[in-house]
Amino acid sequence: MAIPHPKKINPEDDLGFGPQPVVKSQPLLNRDGSVNVRRKGHSLFNTADYYHNLITMNWGKFWLIILSGYLVVNLIFACIYLAIGSDSLYGTEGATGMDSFFNAFFFSAQTMSTVGYGHISPRGMVANSVAALESMLGLLAFALATGLLYGRFSRPTAKIVYSKKLLVSPYKVDGRGLMFRLANMRRNILIGLSVEVIFSYNEDVDGKTVRRFFPLELERSNVSILTVSWTIVHPLDDNSPLRDMTLEELKRTEAGFSVMLKAFDDTFSQTVHSRAAYYASDIVWDAKFRPTFDRDENGIIVLDLSRLHHYDAV
Repeated sequence: MAIPHPKKINPEDDLGFGPQPVVKSQPLLNRDGSVNVRRKGHSLFNTADYYHNLITMNWGKFWLIILSGYLVVNLIFACIYLAIGSDSLYGTEGATGMDSFFNAFFFSAQTMSTVGYGHISPRGMVANSVAALESMLGLLAFALATGLLYGRFSRPTAKIVYSKKLLVSPYKVDGRGLMFRLANMRRNILIGLSVEVIFSYNEDVDGKTVRRFFPLELERSNVSILTVSWTIVHPLDDNSPLRDMTLEELKRTEAGFSVMLKAFDDTFSQTVHSRAAYYASDIVWDAKFRPTFDRDENGIIVLDLSRLHHYDAV
């Protein structure tokens, strides 16, 4: 059964994917709002995404790359010093080949960081030239790493946490509503928030599966300031494309809900964005969210972010 269209389909309502359907349960947007598109065709030495990847990757992977690069470069220069000759460095101690390697490695680390303790120094024109080149590369490398760290810390981002489930809950007197919640994980102030929710599903049109998109009308799509949690509600009334849908039909049509939030960050004085996605498997029928905040003994509102995902069946 096709979903009845409460209004004329607007081709501009799609998310940039066009009418491409969802197949094999691969959504257009991932749960965290990232685009589920795999790219290929780049050249082997394509550098277009290097800076973007280093700025946006998680901290563990970032530090692994930085430390790995530091170790690899020092290993290369240590091998160069050894290749020049065992007598290319003054002040080295130890008679074994391993001792010579560690002397060259730690001398390389001191040269790259321009520490220069003075215990070991280069001997001859070749060794001094290599040390001069390494010190220059070290300055450039540390400047690059510092710039990447600054870029990661200074990049304005929104840390919004969304409820794990979409609830179909009682709404007003006799109605129902599709609801989810969000809250700010940081202590900064977000003002002028606006949210958009787009419902999409697969539909068979003349024997061909296409993707339909409908912006959902919300009870409230804007708030002036986000102080506690915000419950986003789509009323399931006569104007809703979901009014006659069942959970089984939503799953069969690979239904999804794309959430796009925009706000002004008072700390960075810049506009920040956040995205999320829900699937039919995330919908819980006949449930109601628990309150996320209460008051302490002084009457101050206390927000408990751990309650954001809690709900009860009704």
